[in-house]
Amino acid sequence: MNTTPQITRTSWLLIAILGFVWGGTFLAIEIALTGTTPFWLAASRIGFASMVMLALWAVRGFALFAERPTWGVIATLTTIGIISSALPFSLLAWGQQYVTSGFAGVTMASVALIVLPLAHFLLPGERMTPRKVGGFVIGFIGVVILIGGQAFESTGAAMETAGRIACVGAASCYAISSILMRRLPSVDPIGLATILMLIGAGIMLPAAFISEGPPPLPGPKIVAVLAFLGLIPTAGAAFLRVYVVRTAGPVFMSLVNYQVPVWSVLLGALILSEPLPMSLLYAMALILAGVGLSQYGALKRLFQRG
Repeated sequence: MNTTPQITRTSWLLIAILGFVWGGTFLAIEIALTGTTPFWLAASRIGFASMVMLALWAVRGFALFAERPTWGVIATLTTIGIISSALPFSLLAWGQQYVTSGFAGVTMASVALIVLPLAHFLLPGERMTPRKVGGFVIGFIGVVILIGGQAFESTGAAMETAGRIACVGAASCYAISSILMRRLPSVDPIGLATILMLIGAGIMLPAAFISEGPPPLPGPKIVAVLAFLGLIPTAGAAFLRVYVVRTAGPVFMSLVNYQVPVWSVLLGALILSEPLPMSLLYAMALILAGVGLSQYGALKRLFQRG
């Protein structure tokens, strides 16, 4: 595939959609955890997403790689499957029991800062420049201001440190899997997203049974929330993520993580009538400035074409 990221209007639209979808996911997870356990939550959403994606992939004739993959590519694909869904979903669901939602939001924003140096050394066309570094740091500061001091408040839980490590581990999984995904040879995006979901389901379902026993029997409301988590922020978002990473690159994709806390705050205000923080406008200004600075070249080319 082309080693130079191709950032288009579609790329910007897709990361906006992903930011909105994932911004509402934390609320759905909190609701789901009232009726199920962390590992079965992760297993349920991955299992449901796998069935949806498998049906869609079957319609496309099970297309995957353009050429027969080597054992090295198969090993990389398996690794991506583990660290792009099963492992981070489990770490987040478990970690959120012991940390504040603000801390979870900050760790997800840190994905962008983890991706930047990894992409510089491992991916052609993703060089780390002072302007790009400055933009990502400014955007991250905006996220921290938006979330506020609650991000670093202690919950007092005995397992809080372990929960924080789990959240940071989930962020690292997303960053590393994006880099590895970009390095794969030419591949069908729906086929790739499906394979990653199936690998994740194959690991998560037995892991949930071993760690938590038989699945609990949630009520209709929790089942509906689990179905939503499987269909929208898992199956649908998995395909969009694969497409953006493969076309626009993991550094551009990581900008989604700066949008997620903004949408989380806005949706909390709309759905739960939570008060909007006074820092929202300052935070959004910093985030937009950071995105604009880090993606100045892509934005310039975009408007020149327009």
